Amino acid sequence: MTDKTWVVTLAPGCDVAAARRGLTEAGFEVQSVMDAIGVITGAASDAAADRARGVEGVADVAVDQAIDIGPPGGSHTW
Repeated sequence: MTDKTWVVTLAPGCDVAAARRGLTEAGFEVQSVMDAIGVITGAASDAAADRARGVEGVADVAVDQAIDIGPPGGSHTW
């Protein structure tokens, strides 16, 4: 089973450190914590992402999507 990169959105006012611990316990490999905007990114299997959805303070868990807007002045975007 291949891990995917996930974006976790935290509920307003949640304890970010506690949410991080809960995500780690759920099998989530935390890569980045952006507490100012309430987002944690990391890698996990689908099963671990499902468990992460049950962590207190987690509002949403979504697969990270790569976006390429092309070079400046390019004729194509997306």
